[in-house]
Amino acid sequence: MYKAVIGLEVHCELETKSKNFSSAPNTFSTIPNQNVATVDLGLPGILPVVNEKACRKAIKTAMALHCYQPDEIIFDRKNYFYPDLPKGYQITQVTKPMGRKGYLDIRIKDKIKRVFIHQLHLEEDTASLDHMNNYSLIDYNRSGIPLMEIVTEPCIESADEAVTFLEDLRDLFLFCEVSEARSNKGQMRCDVNISLHEEDCDTLGTKVEMKNINAFDQVRAAIEYEIKRQTEVLNKGEKVVQETRRIAEDGKTYPMRKKVDAIDYKYYIEPNLAPVKLTEKYLEEIRHTVPMLKLEREEMYIDKYQLSLYDAQVIAKNRKVADYFEEVLSYGSNIELTVNFVTTAVLSSLNKLEISIDEFFVTPKMLSGVIDLVDQKKISLDHGKKILYQALENKKDPIKIINEANLEQINDDDKLLEYISKVLNENPEQVRQYIEEGKDYVVNYFIGKLMQMSNRQANPNRSLELIKIELEKRKNNEGK
Repeated sequence: MYKAVIGLEVHCELETKSKNFSSAPNTFSTIPNQNVATVDLGLPGILPVVNEKACRKAIKTAMALHCYQPDEIIFDRKNYFYPDLPKGYQITQVTKPMGRKGYLDIRIKDKIKRVFIHQLHLEEDTASLDHMNNYSLIDYNRSGIPLMEIVTEPCIESADEAVTFLEDLRDLFLFCEVSEARSNKGQMRCDVNISLHEEDCDTLGTKVEMKNINAFDQVRAAIEYEIKRQTEVLNKGEKVVQETRRIAEDGKTYPMRKKVDAIDYKYYIEPNLAPVKLTEKYLEEIRHTVPMLKLEREEMYIDKYQLSLYDAQVIAKNRKVADYFEEVLSYGSNIELTVNFVTTAVLSSLNKLEISIDEFFVTPKMLSGVIDLVDQKKISLDHGKKILYQALENKKDPIKIINEANLEQINDDDKLLEYISKVLNENPEQVRQYIEEGKDYVVNYFIGKLMQMSNRQANPNRSLELIKIELEKRKNNEGK
């Protein structure tokens, strides 16, 4: 049996107004060469200027990944020629990256796995190439966009772990508000390094690299195929070739080029960018902006509020939804009811209306008011949700809707019995089925009619009890 050893190199474009070293706008565009400045084209005499916001966001991400920060920001030149690199070099970080020796904890089958981060560095993205049959075209829109590269240690052991890490890392980017991390816009992509070795052997096998995969399902397919392919090669007594491969639409990987030795990029410190000292005050300012991340919130919800793992994961998945949930609870609302409303009515409304929680009309305080009325049994849970939907549709405070229409739940037995008597008298056939044929399920029919008659204000639980009592009375009277 062989054991897989996987390392990932994740690239994520940062969300900033301008590019990393030029004033060109950092916005997604389908029109080629629209967002371009002289620095991006590598024209003679150009001088780069560091984007402070990009540095701040890279440091913030490194902190969220529990990395050590450098004492100064230094950029390096990585020298190589490729058509998508107009200067003939890339400005990146080697000497002092934004973060080193960090980690991200992920949940795999109810167990916590720690994925170690080798380093996080900030660089500029390259241009993109569009390959035709007989020629290629260059689009410089992407050239110079601030790009974080996060390199893991070779500590991932399966496709499940790799994909979970990537999903959680994307959530981290969103929680920290450093990037949209949209794969369909090329904002997040990764290289996968994988090798196999025998389980009782500590020596790593020959590494195969797969570059620029921008979809998580493709990452899974590439890893699973490579494990199968390399296993077959080793079982034949052959050696795995060190090479770069690509994942195709058929889910298989194909060789691109052999890679025997590491390329000598002749790194040296970028002479056009002076080092910038990082003070403890500056770092502390950034540290205060790092939010509680998804896994931490899940654990808090389970420990503090006794939520199920499922509910904790649903709520903690989105930072702003989690913030909304916590704000509702800050008003003293019932935890169980708050979970119920958020995981059903709120999230379903966001999906149906295709909006974010920022655009959600019902504020945490409004929702708390509705939940309190349900908790006090002044309205039913079902009625509370319907009022919430009505509030969204009419852009009106749900508490005002309840007060104006006098929609509080009816709990008084005498009032409920008035409705019940009327419902039973208007439906003699169903009463007969209960008394003569013993069809207990007609009770649900009466509940439906009662809720309709009372404008859904009748207390459903108490109404059920009273309907059964009244039906048994009629049954006993007929038997005399």
